Order: sequence, then structure tokens, then C-alpha cells
Amino acid sequence: MVTLGLSLLSLARLQFAMTTIFHFFFVPFSIGLGFLVAIMETIYAIKKEDIYKKMAQFWGKIFLLSFAVGIVTGLIQEFQFGMNWSNYSRFMGDIFGAPLAIEALLAFFMESTFIGVWMFTWDRFKPGIHALFIWLVSIGTMLSAIWILTANSFMQHPTGFTINAKTHHAQMTNFGQVLGNPQLWRVFPHLILGAFVLGAFVIAGMSAWGLIRKQKDKQFFKKSLRFGLWFGLVASIGVMIAGDFQTQEIIKDQPMKFAATEGEYENTGSPASWKIVATFDTKAHKTTHEISVPYMLSLLAYHKPEGSVKGMNTINRELRQKFAHNKSQSIRDIKNFYVPTTALFWSFRVMAGFGALFALVALVGLFFTRPKNNIIEKQRWFLYIVGLTMWCPFIANTAGWLITELGRYPWIVYGLYTIADAVSPSTTVGQLVFSNIVFFLLFASLGGVLIYYARQTLHKGLDAIDGPSATQKDIPTADPFAKEAFD
Repeated sequence: MVTLGLSLLSLARLQFAMTTIFHFFFVPFSIGLGFLVAIMETIYAIKKEDIYKKMAQFWGKIFLLSFAVGIVTGLIQEFQFGMNWSNYSRFMGDIFGAPLAIEALLAFFMESTFIGVWMFTWDRFKPGIHALFIWLVSIGTMLSAIWILTANSFMQHPTGFTINAKTHHAQMTNFGQVLGNPQLWRVFPHLILGAFVLGAFVIAGMSAWGLIRKQKDKQFFKKSLRFGLWFGLVASIGVMIAGDFQTQEIIKDQPMKFAATEGEYENTGSPASWKIVATFDTKAHKTTHEISVPYMLSLLAYHKPEGSVKGMNTINRELRQKFAHNKSQSIRDIKNFYVPTTALFWSFRVMAGFGALFALVALVGLFFTRPKNNIIEKQRWFLYIVGLTMWCPFIANTAGWLITELGRYPWIVYGLYTIADAVSPSTTVGQLVFSNIVFFLLFASLGGVLIYYARQTLHKGLDAIDGPSATQKDIPTADPFAKEAFD
């Protein structure tokens, strides 16, 4: 078996990264689109304007596609805990199991049940009651996010636990502290608002492509475009505020992660400059080239034009001293607590740069689509920009997730358990090479199928809305069981 020189650990990490990144394309997609569809149907229930009903039905079809693919990739991800990370599962089972069980039994059950009710009961309930079903689905997706992030936040900042002296496994001692983890309540708003940005720009972007194709449903796509741009603007501003809120916690809890996102190897002076671009010598642990803006890092970190930032070299020395006498031999053996600096530095700039782009595109788009002078169809160049921007929230959300996960290296549970200790001892390199290839082909196929059906739905326009819900005139008014029906 050819292994290309990759180790068991690197292959297991590659597989988990591939699965998580692909799964994370659909988590915020489902959350954001489900929320916006719920708002569309609520507006229909209040205003009784049929266009909002059609919007909820049309974009609801895209939501259902993303929901289905998200379930498949989520199941594959959970299998990997047992296949490739069995040591981690044993160490974290008591902590990790409770949130995941609640997520499956409460949140996932809730969203799966009501998404079926919502799909098959159009025109069988009053609009307000039917809108309640999609709200329950949307709330269910957000509750799922809370429970998954509860487990992940423990990995970033362990709380409410003790280490069993005999088994050396983590045991939960205070569920309230696990649920009240400050990491959780700082990352959750950031993730949810990022999901809203994604949902809004998928609606705006697909609507822009619909207008470029000059479909017969122009009014529908113009209405959807403006709807997406409004929510894209509000959510993109919100996600930047939530990101700053989360950064304040990272500065305290994970200073190495923060220093890496800013590319600071040495302690800065006060005020601190912010690197716009930079290159690094990661072996020598120094910055080689940079273009910086004076005062900006102090403003971003402390909201005032003064204050220094501790560099990675200083933090590495402090962490080595902190863990030099740890009971675990593998933790004592760690000589290097540096995180992947280049990846974190550029991931942060990609995420933040796209955040600013979303707000700018939304503002310009709202100007071109103002109700009294909607000139969007004449601005084909801008429609192309909005259409291409549709893909950017996927990249921005992935960049944010990379910062979260890569920034706690070499820990899988911060300060307690290393990634190297977590991998399954019984898994072989050959098994991982094979399963990596299979998963890659599976994910590529799933992604291709989703894009194909989303494109088909877009090209059909409102004709893609199936069944009696498409138009009221299709609804049979005669009693099919009346005597006359059998004559």
C-alpha cells in the first residue's frame, strides 16, 4: 500500500478535516435558509401576499436539499469518533455523550418531525399554524447547533469536570457549568449570524442568476434578491460584532490562537500595529515581511489606541513551563505549542475580508433595488458580482471554523488531552488511505448532486414548486368521495 509518507495521525486528521469541512458547508446553510424561509412564510401569514408563499415554497426546496445532505455528512462524522478517534471517545465519552444525546433526542427529533409535517401539509392548515411548523424546524436546527457547540466548547475551554484518578478519563461534575461555558455563548451568536449571512446570500445570489437568465419569474427573483440583500446586510454587520465579542474571550483563554491570527511572534509595543499582509518563517518562528497599519491591533484587541499583544514565542515559553510537571508523560514531552500560524493568519483575513465585502455588496444592491427606482436588471455587472458572492459565505464560514479548530493545536481537549493521544491505536495506515479516498469520492458526489438539483430548481423557477401548493387553482374543491364522483 502506497502511503505517500503520511502517518496514521496525519491521515486521521486529514479525514476528519475533510469530513468536518464538507459537513460544515451544510450546517450553516440549513440553519440560515431555514430561518429565512420561516420569515418568508410568517410574512405571508400576516400580509396574505401570495408572492411570500411562493418564496417560502421555492427557497424551502433548496433548504430541503441542504438538510438532506447535511444529515448524511453528519452521520459519517459521528462514525469517525469510533473508527479513528477511539481513545478520544473513551477520554471524553462522559462529557461528549450527554450533549450529543440531547441533540439527537430533542433537537434533531424536533426538526426531523416538523420538517415532514411542513413539507406535506401546505394548504391543509391555516397559514399561521403552517408557519409555526417551519419555525419549529428552524428552532430545532439552532438547538442542534447549541448542543454540538456545547461539546466543542468543552474541547476549547473545559469546565464542570474532574479527571478520574483510576481511569484517567474526564467525568462531568457540573452540567450547569458545561452548558454555561463562556466559550459556548460567544461562539454561538457568531456561528448563527454567519449562517444567516450564508442563507441570505444564497437567496440573493441565486436570484441574481435567475435575473441574468431573464426568466419569466422576474418579479419573484427581484423580490427575493432584495429580501436576501436586506438580511445579508443586517446579518453581516451582526456577525462582525459577534466576532469581536468572541475575540475578547479568545484573548483571555487561548492567547496563542489570537497571536497566530495576528501573526505576532514577538511581543508588540504599545500601541500595536495590525498586519494587513505578512509572510512567516515558521521554523525560525519569526515574521519575514509585513505591511502594517499603526494603532489598529490595539484598537481591534482592546478598543482603544494603546495596549500591547503578547507574542507566540513568549506564550510558547509560558506553556512549556506550565505543563513541564504534568502527570501525563505525553504532555510533558510537548516542546512546541505553536499553532499553524500561516493557516490561522490568512484564515482570519479571508473571514474578516469577506465579512466587509458582504456588507458592501448588500448596500450597493439595496440601492439598485430601491422600491421607487428598481434598476437592478440594467446592472448586469452587479448581478454577476452578487451571483459569485453567493459562494463566498461558504469560504468565510470554513475559514472561521479552521481558526477555531487549528487554533487549539496540539490539544484535542485544551490543556488536558493531545491530538496525538486521541487517535485509535488499532486503525492502520492502509485503512485510512482507503477510507479517505472513499469519503472524498462520496463527498464530491453529494456536492455535485446538490449543486445539480439546486441549478435545476433555479432554471425551472416557480415551475419547480410541486403539488397542489403551487397555485390555489390546482386544489380540488369537489369531494372525491361524494356519490357524484362515481357516476
